[in-house]
Amino acid sequence: MKGEKDLNILLKSMKPKHNIGDYVFCVVNDLTKINIDDIILFFKEKEGTTIIIKKELADHLKLDYSYISAWITLTVHSSLEAVGLTAAFSAALSEAGISCNVVAAFYHDHIFVPKESTEKAIEVLNRFSA
Repeated sequence: MKGEKDLNILLKSMKPKHNIGDYVFCVVNDLTKINIDDIILFFKEKEGTTIIIKKELADHLKLDYSYISAWITLTVHSSLEAVGLTAAFSAALSEAGISCNVVAAFYHDHIFVPKESTEKAIEVLNRFSA
């Protein structure tokens, strides 16, 4: 199943969906105490493994974090080869004063924005389909 590559189609049909909850980025060196089903993403770096998990779990596990975010999924099936999608929505969010951290997975792009900017971010992203 191939994803969409046409930027105009992607922008008009991306339909952002807010995944309810507060999410945090933590660095861990030992994943054995965390159920893999509770991890949204993990990425190995030289300095440690970054994980994205629900804030409640991070608090329960006493993990450090400094950024509480909302998770927005662009529901359009975008191709990993698509050109310009990330640039377009990140520029629009930047113009609105909203930082974003982007994860491109096989089917969808996922955007983590500051929790307090959730509604504004959804509004900005929805303008593409107007």
